[in-house]
Amino acid sequence: MQRTAVNPGAVEWSGENPGIYLKSDPDKDYSVVAVFFRIVLSPHGRGVGAIVLGAPASMAAYPDAPNMCLTDNRPMMEYLITNFVSKFPTFAGQKGLDAMSWHDVTDNKQDNRNMPHSYSEELVSDAVQLQMTWKGLKAPMAVEVGPEASATKAHDMYAVFAEATDASITINGTNLPGQVATRQFFGRTMSTAFLALSETWVTPL
Repeated sequence: MQRTAVNPGAVEWSGENPGIYLKSDPDKDYSVVAVFFRIVLSPHGRGVGAIVLGAPASMAAYPDAPNMCLTDNRPMMEYLITNFVSKFPTFAGQKGLDAMSWHDVTDNKQDNRNMPHSYSEELVSDAVQLQMTWKGLKAPMAVEVGPEASATKAHDMYAVFAEATDASITINGTNLPGQVATRQFFGRTMSTAFLALSETWVTPL
């Protein structure tokens, strides 16, 4: 296959997009699905944000259910949810995505001092302190896929992924229940907790 040096498509966004999907029962659906974004380029500028669905199938929002979005750039997150997250297989059709509460981020702290072994992100709003932590990181791998294999089925996607053998999500000091599981990921059996770095989505011509 001949490689092309320049993709002529439209760059939609670029940044980081690590995720954590947990299961309380390995034989059942995910009990928690969460993704973090640090965006350096998008139609709505830069920003950080996180989507946490601690009750994915529930049409309820925080504080009644741990379904929430925290961000310092709401137009950016609305764009990402509409065009990308809502199409990701793990989030598609989840009632919690439509019902979740929105919170304005007032502070963001990143802890990468123990990279490449562990990594964490913390977002703070008036009502919520969210911490996402990835542990036992494995060697990174580069991924390059077209629309037929990408999560949206409409874009080219480039990224560096590093799976984590363990992960946790804490809301106001309380861990959400569940454990990291495994899934099929581009032909490999991999953890449902991962870093996605240098991630770029392109709409092909």
